[in-house]
Amino acid sequence: MASGETALVLEGGGFRGIFTAGVLDVMQEHGIYGFGSVWGVSAGAINAASFKSRQWGRGMRIILAFRDDKRFMSLWSWATTGNIAGAEFMYDEIQNHLDPCDDETFNTNPLRMYAVATDTVFGTAAYLPCVTFPDDVRKVQASASLPMVSNRVEVDGHLYLDGGTADSIPFAVALGLDGAPTVPGHDPAARAVVVATRERGFVKTNKTEQIYLRSRRYDGYEYYTDALASRAERYNASREQLFELEAAGRVLVIEPPRPVEVGNTGATGEKLLDLYLQGRTAALQKLDQLRDFAGGDPWR
Repeated sequence: MASGETALVLEGGGFRGIFTAGVLDVMQEHGIYGFGSVWGVSAGAINAASFKSRQWGRGMRIILAFRDDKRFMSLWSWATTGNIAGAEFMYDEIQNHLDPCDDETFNTNPLRMYAVATDTVFGTAAYLPCVTFPDDVRKVQASASLPMVSNRVEVDGHLYLDGGTADSIPFAVALGLDGAPTVPGHDPAARAVVVATRERGFVKTNKTEQIYLRSRRYDGYEYYTDALASRAERYNASREQLFELEAAGRVLVIEPPRPVEVGNTGATGEKLLDLYLQGRTAALQKLDQLRDFAGGDPWR
């Protein structure tokens, strides 16, 4: 049975996450904090952390300030560390020093946060609870580690990569829909606000996943390669279900208004700022609906 809570679900997408940052900043400016849980995938998990720590503007600042730093996200980082997104730089230097997370607020805030990762042995989604920082920062790293250009991240004896492979937009588990896995400690939400990072008409192909498969890097992980091969089909089907739930009034979807010109990596500051402003505009246009879904602050 669903609880009366509203869930916040954040899709990933690398630098496309700056759209989500714009949405979340508007929500925070207007005191829209009435969520029982937040579910972040990849860049969505990074944004979720700043939302739980209530740091307005942090998601936007980090991307714009460090986008040209080779330690942040670059081929240099991949060649020298095995991670296209520099793990030590992102999850230690930035996280703890350059633009530090407010760990005290994060740890005190009762909002339940889950970082979604993909188990590379079983090919299934793992919904990793992020309860305390800095202890659980590694779970965010696991969620945001892209296949082929990242090392697998070990958490509690499991090896993980980017959550988007198994569950790109985890509204089904947040809402407890039929067939969705259950997560210990989570009572299914009654409604959800979903921030997508692709425009409504987007249809995913398996072009990127085919590159991963042709690399043969994961040939020893049959279930994971199956998940890569089926990702596009599952992603498109989940979006169809998402929009059906929206039409039924159970979900509020906020997405870019036009095709996104920003990829997982590499984008000009102008395009990133434009996408951030698109996120702000999209949230302002649905501000009354956001208030209806999740107005108020259950904590303070």
